[in-house]
Amino acid sequence: MIWPAIIIGSLGAYLLKLSGYVIPERVLDNERLRRLTALLPVALLAALVAVQTFSTGTQLQLDARIAGLAAAIVALALRAPFLVVVIVAAITAAVLRATGLAP
Repeated sequence: MIWPAIIIGSLGAYLLKLSGYVIPERVLDNERLRRLTALLPVALLAALVAVQTFSTGTQLQLDARIAGLAAAIVALALRAPFLVVVIVAAITAAVLRATGLAP
């Protein structure tokens, strides 16, 4: 049952790579397309953060992760290094869970 998924995934990856060679260069040089491709990773990362922060499985979950994300946003606004941002978020969530203030 897994082999069809592997074959379909492989064909999809190959066709995606091939499309880079087949699409005319004038289409790839379009300014709107360049702006879109520059913003796409940001949008995907924001969606990943939202899903990982606000859900558990298929349910909406509001817990210490939200406070950790808020602390990380504050640390980013204060221009803290990335490692400090991660540590601040982790400590915030851990303290809230340890004290029983958040599940």
